[in-house]
Amino acid sequence: MRALLLLTAIASAFAQPKAVTVAGDSSGDFTTVGAAIESGAKVIRIKPGTYRELLNITQKGIQLRGAGTGPQDVVLTYDNSAGTAGGTTKSASITVSGDDFYAENLTMENSFSRTRPLKQEGSQAVALKITGDRAVFRRVRFLGYQDTLYANSRRCESEKGPCEPARQYFSECYIEGNVDFIFGDALAFFDRCEIHALAHSVIMLTAQSRHYAEEKSGYVFDHCRITAEKGADRVYLGRPWRAYSTVVFLNTEMPAQLDPEGWHEWEHDGKPSLPTSFYAEYRSQGPGAHPESRKQLTAAEAAGFALKTFLAGDDHWDPTQVH
Repeated sequence: MRALLLLTAIASAFAQPKAVTVAGDSSGDFTTVGAAIESGAKVIRIKPGTYRELLNITQKGIQLRGAGTGPQDVVLTYDNSAGTAGGTTKSASITVSGDDFYAENLTMENSFSRTRPLKQEGSQAVALKITGDRAVFRRVRFLGYQDTLYANSRRCESEKGPCEPARQYFSECYIEGNVDFIFGDALAFFDRCEIHALAHSVIMLTAQSRHYAEEKSGYVFDHCRITAEKGADRVYLGRPWRAYSTVVFLNTEMPAQLDPEGWHEWEHDGKPSLPTSFYAEYRSQGPGAHPESRKQLTAAEAAGFALKTFLAGDDHWDPTQVH
């Protein structure tokens, strides 16, 4: 009987991930998120407050759970930039390369441009760089200006590949910025998110960077809402960071500030990239929806970009079951 109880206890310990609490006022197990992660904890509950720290999460299965009444109550922030950190990819406040990452009910911010001129050299400032596979974000705010959210693949051997895909799911999130502020070559799905354009002369929501035609890469926005503040007068859905850029908007509300053309050219090696990119919409709504000017999908075509199809992979991953 004792042996059976011992085995049951051991199995239970392995089944339950270690959970800890972070609180800036010392009322928890740790005062910083970084220390909690380094402790080996998997589930990290974060009490309300602003936590200014650089985070580099390489471990598998880390969960960050904000313990406030809304995502604005827990803020993870730092203020590096491409100019201060030595490049855009190094500027991220939070970098996640570990698989099966989960975050909910909190804010990830890069505050660099809030106190500095937007046009200065090297002002690209990433809030989150995510390259892990099977990542889930629920009710998370991403705050920044240029290059806010870097949703990228695991890695690419070269500009022509091969690239190892990374699947990422964003549910009921808020993402703000002005220039290329959702960018990279992940296989990413944005479900009922608000994409908010901050004031700037020309705004690019996306800069997707699918490297080659066979790469498993692309962004899908489903039942999202695009909004724009005063001063954001010329908004584009995006431009191709690389020649096979792929972005699809499904059932999305478009504001009046959206340019009827929708997409902006970005030449590479002196060649236009729009002809080889794939940009399409299905049932866009609002004053910025211009079906006569942009590629529209049929219902059958749009079904190919449904969540459970787009992110399934060989392991049949369903992010709606991850909580």
